[in-house]
Amino acid sequence: MSDQIYNIIQLISGVILVILVLAQQRGAGLGSAFGGESSFYSTKRGLEKLLFYMTIIISVIFLTTSLIRIIIS
Repeated sequence: MSDQIYNIIQLISGVILVILVLAQQRGAGLGSAFGGESSFYSTKRGLEKLLFYMTIIISVIFLTTSLIRIIIS
């Protein structure tokens, strides 16, 4: 029963994580690390900041459920 709950939580958090990553703005990626944009040090505000924090939270949930499933099995 608990394994089924972890499967559902992991599936939902995985889908939400993909959506959040795709919804984030492009720009300060790997290209700017090699001398690209000067806006690399800009601060996140509003919706961009919310998406950033939600991505971190959902990533932690996904990682935690993955580790629990490994330990259980």
